[in-house]
This record gives sequence, structure tokens and C-alpha cells, in this order.
Amino acid sequence: MVFRSFDELIARQKAEPHAARMAVAAAGDEHTIEAVLHARQEGIVRPLLVGDKAAIDAALKHFDAEVPAEDIFDVPDIAESARYAVSLVREGHADLLMKGKLDTSVMLRPVVNKETGLGKGGVMSHFTAFEVPNYHKLLVPVDGGMVTYPTLEQKKAIIENTVGALRAMGYDEVKVGVLACVEKVNPKMPETVEADELKQMNLRGEITGCIVEGPISYDCAMSKEIADFKGFQSPVAGDVDVLVAPNIHAGNIMGKMLTVTAGAKMAGFIVGAKCPIVLTSRGSSPMEKYLSIVIASAAAK
Repeated sequence: MVFRSFDELIARQKAEPHAARMAVAAAGDEHTIEAVLHARQEGIVRPLLVGDKAAIDAALKHFDAEVPAEDIFDVPDIAESARYAVSLVREGHADLLMKGKLDTSVMLRPVVNKETGLGKGGVMSHFTAFEVPNYHKLLVPVDGGMVTYPTLEQKKAIIENTVGALRAMGYDEVKVGVLACVEKVNPKMPETVEADELKQMNLRGEITGCIVEGPISYDCAMSKEIADFKGFQSPVAGDVDVLVAPNIHAGNIMGKMLTVTAGAKMAGFIVGAKCPIVLTSRGSSPMEKYLSIVIASAAAK
């Protein structure tokens, strides 16, 4: 299966018999609370709110809402609220983690702690999904927010993280395009060489659960008509699920072009930890935060 839109994903999550338990660090800002309440009202998550209780209560009052007293944890210090939220996951009280109003570096510090954090010993990467108006299903460009200049092995890990999340959401066989500006291997372009190496890893069974194509240009990945015109034959062409960027700049620019210029909707979270981590910007809209909660709850399965 694949998801053609966020609405399809929302409907699937609303139909789940049990809501995912989500620990929210520094949960006292209205944008976070609005998104959390939206997901809670639809039965998608049960929020565990960690932070300054006075601020949390004020935000809840703003929306004329209540949550059970046992689901609010009064931890006013911001850094400590992050540590406490991480501990709720580690101790089995929460299925996923969300960042509220605090710096990403403060949120990630307890996550990556080798003794008490949520790392699994491998690479953590950023998963982003976009609903693009003129594309027929959700598109997942990676990694535009976590790994700066990935090595070949890190690109392999990014693909495995992303494919694992999609398969947890119900995808059967994920189609991955490793991007370059051309479709042929050129020794003078290391991006094309690594793209081909990742394809060969897939063919040898070292990367599973997906079809990896590379190097492939963006236009061939997104349009079978263009790929056919160029004589580029691949099951990924025109039907790609995941676009692997050569570095964080390309991934970040691609994501912002899709949202700002193409009008795409976006959701994102961190993969590669012991649970999905909703890590949207403090300036993200309540809708982006809500969609990120929805997709992270699906991947938490």
C-alpha cells in the first residue's frame, strides 16, 4: 500500500483501536497544545505533557480543554523537561516523543545520551513527507534536517531508516531514488558513484524492503514521461516514494521549494532512535505539527 494524501493517513490513524502515547517536552506553548489537542480529539494520540504546569494549564484554558491530571508532569526547567520526556519513553510509558517550545539542541541532548538516551547505536536521520499538489502520492525527500554531508554508509543508513518507517506505516515495497543531476555514473561526480553503489547494495540484498535506483535525476524520478523521453527505464521513474539528497543543503532546499513555491503540505520527524521523535521548528504552524504527530504515530507501529 501507499498513501496518496495526508487525509488517507489521518483516516487510517483515526481508525486504529489504540491511541499512541506521546511524551511532549516543554509543552506549554499554544501552537504545540493546539496540535496535540487536535490529534487527541481524533483518538490518534494520548499526550503526556511535560513542562511548566502553569503554562500548560494556561494553554489548555485558551482552548477550553482539559487533560487528565495524571498526564501532566510539572517540570518547569526546559532542559529537565526534555530529559523527563525521554525517560517516559525509555521506561515504557510513551510510544513517541515530541519537542515543544525549546531549542532542538536542548531536545536532542538527552536523546543522544549514550547511557540514558534513545539511540540505537546507528545513524539518526530526518524523515519528511510532502503532499505535493501535482504528484500522485506522498513524497519523502531525505535528509534535509539532520545529517549534513552523509558518507556512503550514512546514506545507506538514511535509506534503511526511511524505508523502515514507511514499512511500519504499511508500505509493501518502497521505491527509492538516489538523486544526482545526471542518470549516468561519472567518476568526476562522486554523487553518481555513490548512488550506483547504493543501487548495487540493494541488488545484492544489503538494503532490503525497497527498490533503489541511482543515479537518477529529479525530473526522471518524478515523471515517467520525461524518463521515457530520455530513454531511462526504471520502475522508480515517475513513481518514486523516497528521494535521497546528496547533502543536507540539497535536501533542505528541495523541501522548501516544495512547500514555499509548489504549495506542498509537510510533516516530519526523526527516525533511527528507539521511537519516532516529532521535531518540528518552533515556528511551524499547528497544522504542520499536527500532521507530524499523525505520521509519527503511524511509524511508531
